[in-house]
Amino acid sequence: MLKKSGCIFCERPKVKYAAILDHKGQYSIKTMCKALNVARSGYYQWFNSPESSYEYKKRVVKKRILDTYEEFKARYGSRRITEELKALGYSCSVNYVAKIMHDSDIKAHNGKGFKYPKRSLSMNNVSDNILWRNFSASTINEKWTSDITYIWVKDRWMYLAVVMDLYSRKIVGWALGSSMTYELIMEALSVAISRRGDTENTILHSDRGVQYRSQKYIDFAHRHGFQLSISRRGNCWDNAPMESFFSRLKVEMVYPNNFQRIDDLKSGIFEYIEIFYNRKRRHSLLNYKSPMEYEEQLKVVA
Repeated sequence: MLKKSGCIFCERPKVKYAAILDHKGQYSIKTMCKALNVARSGYYQWFNSPESSYEYKKRVVKKRILDTYEEFKARYGSRRITEELKALGYSCSVNYVAKIMHDSDIKAHNGKGFKYPKRSLSMNNVSDNILWRNFSASTINEKWTSDITYIWVKDRWMYLAVVMDLYSRKIVGWALGSSMTYELIMEALSVAISRRGDTENTILHSDRGVQYRSQKYIDFAHRHGFQLSISRRGNCWDNAPMESFFSRLKVEMVYPNNFQRIDDLKSGIFEYIEIFYNRKRRHSLLNYKSPMEYEEQLKVVA
């Protein structure tokens, strides 16, 4: 017998009509209309209308794509938009979405995520690199990484310090300031500690920046039970997840906005990290779940 599908389109009358048409000859029109809870008059009206099921689906999907593209401020390409549509119950492929986006002349803010070539690994001078490019973690608070980036605002540099939990790639702490100091990274780390709780034996990785080698920062980290891990000299690939995050942050938020005021930059960073990145942005490494959604799974299993 004709079965209902989980696809959202099968909850729309026009696509129910299309399903009836597909099974015409196998079952009576009356039986199928009753099974799918639609009126025969509606089916016959649709059957004689000029818009086909394919055209109807394309029209509905196109509107949803445009709405999603606008909702995520042009930060999503075809793959992530497809995942959003699937989560809403729209059955469609990446290629189908990509074609509609191409025909509509829309695309995500362009930029490639940071990738490191594994063939470039060297076994020299790694005694202080506990992490050693093993960026996977089995639970929260097992491995954190931190870094600083700079952002130009009108006529000056601003500096953003960030702490990431490698289990979910969630940003657990951040701080924005006008000086690239150890106080800035300690502020970001303090926020992360207050949010995450127990950090005993948590690996805390960073590059060899002077801020991360300051005695005050080292003492502060040790007091909270961290095991410090440091990248090799001049090797940005040892902290690839943070490099990737900063790359996306600038492509998806900083460059399109061209901030002229510090307050606007602060608001933009808050929106990007706390509202978009942590709660909404689908991460390919997390099976296209957001960091918060990925961590919720861990709580359910526990």
